[in-house]
Amino acid sequence: MNLSNNPDLISSYTPARLRIGITIGLSHPEETLWNNGIKQNAVFLADALKNCPNVDSVVLVNTTDIPITSSFPWDLQIWPTKSFLEAKDQVDVLIELGGQISAAQTAYFKDKGVHLISYCCGVEYIQMMEAILFSRNMGGGNLFINQRYDDIWMIPQVANCSRAYFEVFRRHEARVVPFVWSPVFLLQKTAAMPFQGLWQQPDPRNGWRLSVMEPNINVVKFCLYPILIAELVYRNDPEAINILQVCNTLPMAQKSMEFIALMNKLDIVKNHKSVFLGRYDTPTFLATNTDAVISHQWENPLNYFYLEVCWQGYPLIHNAELISDLGYYYAGNDVQAGAKQLLAAMSNHAYNAAQYMYDQRQQIARFLPNNPDLVASYSALLTEVVARPLR
Repeated sequence: MNLSNNPDLISSYTPARLRIGITIGLSHPEETLWNNGIKQNAVFLADALKNCPNVDSVVLVNTTDIPITSSFPWDLQIWPTKSFLEAKDQVDVLIELGGQISAAQTAYFKDKGVHLISYCCGVEYIQMMEAILFSRNMGGGNLFINQRYDDIWMIPQVANCSRAYFEVFRRHEARVVPFVWSPVFLLQKTAAMPFQGLWQQPDPRNGWRLSVMEPNINVVKFCLYPILIAELVYRNDPEAINILQVCNTLPMAQKSMEFIALMNKLDIVKNHKSVFLGRYDTPTFLATNTDAVISHQWENPLNYFYLEVCWQGYPLIHNAELISDLGYYYAGNDVQAGAKQLLAAMSNHAYNAAQYMYDQRQQIARFLPNNPDLVASYSALLTEVVARPLR
């Protein structure tokens, strides 16, 4: 079609809408959604892209040999999921998010005119640094770094520490894209719970149940400073605390002599007001065990856990500067300020719990997949990427 001689056609013509694939890397046929945020990230991004006017369809593409079955943790009618072989000829843009494709697969896509985007949502620089320093296996000699991406998208919280790592090794500029989150799975999980899993006022006669749920798999989200915040509050008002529950610490509490020695110096531990637990899914533990959550991060100032806690109305004492308008914020590593915020929550939260939850959800709306500004940003990003020559 020659548009140059027909101004009316030029003004009404729009490019063909895009078929998008987003990679996931399943490791088990019945994986839970709550063991990490990667699968949720893929689903939330898919929801956002489905709202883009220049997108025709979005499919999740599994890059491993795990079969796609009805036991999946999401509805395959709402979020279509296919194997790589099924999807490889049905996409115009592939976003590599949760599963990596090989050099040969990259070449196949390039030959077909498919644009390839690297979507970076992990603290990869820190993970690689720890792998090198502490002999953690991340692929070793078989490590493949793709250098044929047509664009690199990174969520805001990983840009500060990992931008250079992405750009130099992948030989392409990286840019920050909007963070996406949805309560869809949280609401499904809590629908049958008492009070839908929302925060309930603790019995003032029993004291507050404090929870720390950092994953403790690297330095980014570690439990020690939240424990210190609880310790300071306990020293100030022992009767105010019923129990401190520290999840994802059971192996450390059993085997790490350093961790055991440090904990035994704390009053909240010596007086048997703390427990060290294994892994739990967030919505269930909040609803059954928690009155307030204490958190600390280092180079990851925004993640799903914080939004889940705040959406459900729980006091979140945290230092995540990208969401300083949520929860009860303290800056940096200032545990004294964190203790003041925890005391403030314990003193005042019950009096404004409904307004707090309303405000949290209003602020979180900027991350939702149907947010107009977020959708417009992704639509513009896609338009720009597909206009570029393939690398």
